[in-house]
Amino acid sequence: MLNLRRSARARASTVNALSGVADYLAQPIAMLLAAPFLLRRMGVSEFGLWILVCAAVGGGSTLAIGFGDAAMKYISLARGKGDWPGVVSTVRSAMTINLLLGLIVGTALWIAAPYTVHHVFKIDARSYVMAIRALRVGSVLLLVRSVESVLVNNLRAFEQYLPSVTINIVSRSVIICVAVFLVARGGGVLAIMAVTLTLSCVAMFLQACAVWRYVGKMKLLPSFNKAALSKIVSFGSFSWLQALSALVFSQVDRLVIGAVLGTSAVAYYSVCTQVAQPIHGITAASLHFLFPHLSTRHATESSGMLRRAIVAALRLNLLIAVTLTVPVALFGKSILRLWMGAAFTTATGSTLSLLAIAFGLLAMNVTAHYSMLALGQIRYLTCLNLVAGAATILVLSILVRHEAISGAAAARLLYGPLTWVMYLKIHSLLSEDSPCPVQRLPELIVAGEEEG
Repeated sequence: MLNLRRSARARASTVNALSGVADYLAQPIAMLLAAPFLLRRMGVSEFGLWILVCAAVGGGSTLAIGFGDAAMKYISLARGKGDWPGVVSTVRSAMTINLLLGLIVGTALWIAAPYTVHHVFKIDARSYVMAIRALRVGSVLLLVRSVESVLVNNLRAFEQYLPSVTINIVSRSVIICVAVFLVARGGGVLAIMAVTLTLSCVAMFLQACAVWRYVGKMKLLPSFNKAALSKIVSFGSFSWLQALSALVFSQVDRLVIGAVLGTSAVAYYSVCTQVAQPIHGITAASLHFLFPHLSTRHATESSGMLRRAIVAALRLNLLIAVTLTVPVALFGKSILRLWMGAAFTTATGSTLSLLAIAFGLLAMNVTAHYSMLALGQIRYLTCLNLVAGAATILVLSILVRHEAISGAAAARLLYGPLTWVMYLKIHSLLSEDSPCPVQRLPELIVAGEEEG
């Protein structure tokens, strides 16, 4: 472990881990700071509408960029083998897939906007026109993010997190600041979405410049390389299904609440989610470098070396998850009372504490998730997440009707533990003789594994 800490590879991984955390935290922190002002000036209903539009766009983006993990894996493998033509063909093929999916999903959102506003969400009739236009701006934003995703994944596959993170932090922070300015001047959801689209286009261009500078000069236009497309689609079809199941923990709960309880309930629930979600988000962002890192090493190194890296990451994973979960779970109501006021805290009940525990349980699977992707076990990973996601959606749809937003938070408790089965699969793949890291967890945390 000491040698690893002193190695250039470990130092680069540390920079990438810190960059991932910064990337994840930038928007939530800006949103947490801006939320009290935006909530007061926009009102609970319009603020909730903005959250719903963002949820719809975010959900669509997840479907449009669902092949990103496959692209990152094969770019990393080509990089590990020194195959520059393979890198370029994979990037351009990924651009083809993302553009196609972005157009399909974006067009579907554009067409479905009126029906969604009138029949799916409980929206004030006076806001119908604004909501439809905001969703349609979001459909174009979705296409922009599809292209940007390819560029960001390219940089990450080369373990160059800092350039893309810097661009993301600046653009997202500016979007929130401009939203505050617009609302202060009387603007609403439509104006915020228009500015978001404009600034996202600028960010996309800057990401392309970062690729040319830090990765190498290459054409970023789509291409139809049959071999590269076949590899990405083969792995990526399961990756796409995996992304679909991940919607359970990013957008679906808010969409269900919006359909059953209305936009005001979405506002209350979303604020609680903003506080609790970083438990998983920070853990996932800090360890995201494991995916390209292990993918590159998987091309040339033994199972034993990969196992040592995964066990070390698991110990760090657990430490981060527990450290982040306990304060929010214990002091959630106090946090809300200081931040949003007593009335808001009363309306949310135990929602924040339940969400904190749920995200903490989910955060404990981060090492397994990235390891499974790096090892090419996308089919197993996807099936497991689909089962866990289906169970969570079923329970959520029932509990929301009986326990309101606290029921949605309680339903999230299922997902994390159901996905821990991945650790057993990793054990069987990398070591048939050694005890499973999960089974030896207390020993690993206290003493460390001798071979590490």
